Amino acid sequence: MEIHAKQVRPDSKNRADRARMLISCPDGPGIVAAVSHFLHQHGANIVQSDQYTMDPAGGMFFMRIEFDLPQLLVNLPKLEADFAEVASRFQMEWTLSAVSRKKKLAIFVSKEDHCLVELLWQWQAGDLDADIALVVSNHLDMKDYVESFGIPYHHIPVTADTKKEAEQRQLDVIGNDVDVIILARYMQIISPMFIEHYRNRIINIHHSFLPAFVGGKPYAQAYNRGVKIIGATAHYVTEELDGGPIIEQDVQRVSHGDDVTELKRIGRTIERVVLARAVKWHVEDRVLVHENKTVVF
Repeated sequence: MEIHAKQVRPDSKNRADRARMLISCPDGPGIVAAVSHFLHQHGANIVQSDQYTMDPAGGMFFMRIEFDLPQLLVNLPKLEADFAEVASRFQMEWTLSAVSRKKKLAIFVSKEDHCLVELLWQWQAGDLDADIALVVSNHLDMKDYVESFGIPYHHIPVTADTKKEAEQRQLDVIGNDVDVIILARYMQIISPMFIEHYRNRIINIHHSFLPAFVGGKPYAQAYNRGVKIIGATAHYVTEELDGGPIIEQDVQRVSHGDDVTELKRIGRTIERVVLARAVKWHVEDRVLVHENKTVVF
């Protein structure tokens, strides 16, 4: 077996002093001016700014800003404390994070490996700007492969009788440092208790262009219906099964000549690409959740 040494890759973009701010609040005049003025007063230089309003009259306003600030990590606590007054004035929900502090991922997987392999490949290539802290699985199939990357692999079997205990073990091995959980074709339903620990921080890939073909054997269902497109959906996990806020979707045209095996092959490609995009956008702080929708900058 080829061994892949785990490497600590330098940040080629050299953005030690760069931060990101995400803002959601009721729309109204003066928000952009207030945020920009605040950052200017504190010596920050805005390098990218995106905004969206759902409805200028009574709707919600969303904003994503990247900025540079000398000695960011030293100045970040004061910046957060001072911004609280601006946030209160506009009833903001907001986050502020340093780009240099990479988010830590926990990947959950069962037996199908295509989504996991895509994430590991992008991580190894430096295209996924995050740290994969561990992989959790209810099977042993991918243990050797994952450990060849130097990533811890935790085998936690799950049955109907042991589900509660298994989820507690999962929470124990994850600890307090993981920022987001990726369900890379993890074939277990996540309980409300577990979801509450990671609200809007569990990303799932669904093997259809939601809403369609729920339940077992989705590609057989699609084949029997003679579908002309198939797709995949990445979404945040909520208590409603496959009903959480959608982050990304994609489709591909198929024909009557494609059998179930070919549909599965095409579907796997779409699944791994869509999930990787969603994870990349999440770790780059590009996704804001409002009710059951997302704004993706």
